[in-house]
Amino acid sequence: MYSFFKLKKQEFVSPDLDKSISEANYTVIDTELTGLNERKDSIISIGAVKMVGSKIDLSRDFHRFTKPGTKFKSESVVVHGITPSDVSEEPAIDSILSEFSDFCGDDTLIGHCVSIDMAFINREMKRVLGNPMSNPVIDTFFIYEWIRNQSPSKPCFSYASKDSGLYEIAKCFEIPVRGAHDALTDAFITAQIFQRFIPVLINLGVKNLGMLLKIGHPEEGGDKSSKSGLISNF
Repeated sequence: MYSFFKLKKQEFVSPDLDKSISEANYTVIDTELTGLNERKDSIISIGAVKMVGSKIDLSRDFHRFTKPGTKFKSESVVVHGITPSDVSEEPAIDSILSEFSDFCGDDTLIGHCVSIDMAFINREMKRVLGNPMSNPVIDTFFIYEWIRNQSPSKPCFSYASKDSGLYEIAKCFEIPVRGAHDALTDAFITAQIFQRFIPVLINLGVKNLGMLLKIGHPEEGGDKSSKSGLISNF
């Protein structure tokens, strides 16, 4: 799923791999786009929220709209409800990237099908600032897939991969979902889903950040981490 978005090889910030997943610092991110073509489409908005372990810090969030450099696609407007007139007076993305990078700091980044978001963010980071983001990244889709593989009968972990979208998982966990997609709202929904995952992961033996990064890796996580023997401690 979403395998056409590949994270570029890069030097990551070196996190404390022994850090407990219930104590690690996370920034949960989401973007809204004019379309899904990494080369031809653009970011319209970026949203992010902070977490320390399972605690969501509602006092610290990031939400910026930006005037895209490419035309809107009608199908994307249906998804997020943002129109060209809504962002016509917003700044270009160049002016918000440093602020976004500073907000993320050295945190581990989290997103649902996050390779899509990171492909667009890193393209702009490289163009404007010279380098992609160096933070480690984990994907809640692949964490979900891994838990489903370990405990397929566990409530809310029985969806097939094609049905495990952000909103489907959220509804199962009784996380409120309303209206069109919004970058900050979707980041908050993703944070709440990850919040639900943490005790399940700990019960399955995933207790430190190193294990979590293997399971949630945007390319090698999920079922792949089990089949490749990446997770062999439990």
